[in-house]
Amino acid sequence: MRNITDLIEQYLKQMIRESAEGTVEIQRNELADKFSCVPSQINYVIATRFTLERGYLVESKRGGGGYIRIRKLELPDCQPIHEHVLRTIGNRIDQSAAEGLIYQLAEAKLLDGREVQLLKAAVSRETLAVNLPLRDEIRARLLKAMLIALLVES
Repeated sequence: MRNITDLIEQYLKQMIRESAEGTVEIQRNELADKFSCVPSQINYVIATRFTLERGYLVESKRGGGGYIRIRKLELPDCQPIHEHVLRTIGNRIDQSAAEGLIYQLAEAKLLDGREVQLLKAAVSRETLAVNLPLRDEIRARLLKAMLIALLVES
């Protein structure tokens, strides 16, 4: 059985897919009522599942008529993907940001499930058992090389 966090995430993603602009605007309290949970659970889902690294832009307005707006950012077309990957990764990248980029590429159907698992294993801190900042530098080099090899058209 799926947990409430997964259900809220899937519900919001479905709403985004169904919207013409790829954007959804929600009231935190209304969504909490719908899922019979506390509003902080909604905050948790948005903060952990709808991050910039995962390809989402979140805006919020507090107060009586407040809202949370979530917009799906589209990856650039194939030609600029190489540049997008290089720009996103830079000279070093932490594990969370690396996994966020991998997730974003998988969501865009540019990576399959097996490729995602291999990439995540290769960039994990357990695999790269060296001290910071060297670990983040090695992770960046590995991730760039692997993604370019996977995303380049043969």
